[in-house]
Amino acid sequence: MSARLNMFDSPIAGKVWKHIISAGKALADSSLPAATQELVKIRASQINGCSGCLDMHTKEAAAAGETSVRLNLIAAWREATVFTEAERAALELTEQGTRLADGAGGVTDAAWANAAKHHDEEQLAALVSLIAVINAFNRGNVIVQQPAGSYQPGQAG
Repeated sequence: MSARLNMFDSPIAGKVWKHIISAGKALADSSLPAATQELVKIRASQINGCSGCLDMHTKEAAAAGETSVRLNLIAAWREATVFTEAERAALELTEQGTRLADGAGGVTDAAWANAAKHHDEEQLAALVSLIAVINAFNRGNVIVQQPAGSYQPGQAG
């Protein structure tokens, strides 16, 4: 299986995706914990059905020491006891921020307040940016049907 379009072969798409990749790299240096960042990326990718991002981020999380129990329970985080309250707040914000078209009014005040209770302003800025960036990656990969399964941890640099 191959993608419908190689986004890096197109001069315009290549330029756009390089900027989105740079945005993602900038977020890696934020004060938002790396484990939370991977959980957010995985949950948004699950919702959006992005196999390429799921392949990448589950493998990166595992390579960074994330447990298989936590990785296997991300989709059911509400019922799982393995996530911190801060992670749960980030996952709720991720779901609401990813499912904008599904909910009336977008992200609720309650979800925002809960996230703000556990994350400082810089972490909130990183969280909002991360949710936007991973959704951009997801949408691009799903549209072009980017194949998954062969990603190796560290491959993306």
